[in-house]
Amino acid sequence: MSKYNKLTKEMVAELQQIVGDRNVIYDDQGKLETYSHDEVNDEQYAQMPDIVIKPENAEEISKIMKLANRENVPVTPRGAGSGLSGGAVPVEGGIVLSLERMDKIIEIDEDNLIAVVEPGVITNEINELIAEKGLFYAGYPMSVESCFIGGNVAENAGGGRAVKYGVTGRYILGLEMVTPEGEIIHLGGKRVKDVVGYDLVKLMVGSEGTLGIFTKIYLKLLPLPQHTVNLLVLYEDIETAIKQVPPILTDSKTLPTAIEFMDKESVLLVYKYLNEHLPLKGANAMLLIELDGSDEDVIEKAYHDIGDKCLENGALEVYVANSATTRERVWRIRRNIPEAIQTYSEYKSSEDIVVPIANIPDFLIKSREIAKNNGVDIYCFGHAGDGNIHSTIVKRSEMEKAEWDEQLEKTRSLIFEETVKMGGTISGEHGIGNKRKKYMKNIMKPATLELMRRVKLAFDPNNILNPGKIFDTGNDE
Repeated sequence: MSKYNKLTKEMVAELQQIVGDRNVIYDDQGKLETYSHDEVNDEQYAQMPDIVIKPENAEEISKIMKLANRENVPVTPRGAGSGLSGGAVPVEGGIVLSLERMDKIIEIDEDNLIAVVEPGVITNEINELIAEKGLFYAGYPMSVESCFIGGNVAENAGGGRAVKYGVTGRYILGLEMVTPEGEIIHLGGKRVKDVVGYDLVKLMVGSEGTLGIFTKIYLKLLPLPQHTVNLLVLYEDIETAIKQVPPILTDSKTLPTAIEFMDKESVLLVYKYLNEHLPLKGANAMLLIELDGSDEDVIEKAYHDIGDKCLENGALEVYVANSATTRERVWRIRRNIPEAIQTYSEYKSSEDIVVPIANIPDFLIKSREIAKNNGVDIYCFGHAGDGNIHSTIVKRSEMEKAEWDEQLEKTRSLIFEETVKMGGTISGEHGIGNKRKKYMKNIMKPATLELMRRVKLAFDPNNILNPGKIFDTGNDE
């Protein structure tokens, strides 16, 4: 039985007073259902909220959190709902606090190369606005056209450009946030250096909405690269492709922006989905390599050198994409793999394990063995440049749903087991949420988990904010 209280009519009336009637969804099952899940399509991870609240500012969020603590009602913050870990799912019901109305780009400070934004801004809109100023925000999750920047910060999202530019956390200089108890605090700001006290900005990045609710985000900006080139490189086998990654990283005088990996099965599926016809020429693996910079001659020499090296070391073909149209054509293949898999089967589980780069071929071999032994399909693609592989487990059409449920659990457990054996971990960018939390004990010692629990309860003594995520605190039951 839940330790939380149910919403009363009096509480609903108070919440309506805080944000206005039109910004509250209550007693409408059709509208509430939208907020019961994220992009994880397994219904076992879904849960209906009792109410959805859409605040406009930090002051309203503060009042909501103080009410929730007073009445002992759980609150789940939610961005765009594009996550893949169940992180925005209200596992205890209660209040979903949707940040969709907080969608303003507050300031573009060109002198300090900083943008100040609200959490509900769609990530791609930032770059669309600042490109004309010769700037860009380098955080680049693959769902850039749909995800909210607040969710990117909460998950410390990565993406295709992490090889050169790193992940979201590298670009977060400051936060305004509401604590689980309803206090509005400011961390960091426009300054680049700050070693006063603990680095709470870094702690908040990747905290998956369990330690606070972001209301303003200070983003570091960079000069916009003037030249970009992509190479789509075909290989006969996976091992040859992955062996090329370390030399690309170490021998090139220009660090690639991205090195993406796709297996043949994923590529054929996305070709069908997009009606694409780039010739495979017997390839079983592809690398998508991107380079960018301000000096056109430097970039041209770098991509010629890398292309020649790839051919010398076993590549079957190197396609060069050096215009906006051709670059979009090759990246479209990579970006649309998840959607292509979704059209193949509604039953799938998207994982994003991380292993040392040199272990990628071993992991892929093990994945094929696990898939064969368990009667499922596993499509592998992702970020070869940082060892982050999206290993997507898919139900075969002939398999019954009950058997799928059983085999999925076995398959996922075996994949995670092999990952840990290789010195890897179970998530590089999707997060833990409620989907992967039971596996935390397999990758962390009890003392480490206990330390994390203490941090959580120091911020949130009543365990009101996003309970049931990452790990159980000991007072979840």
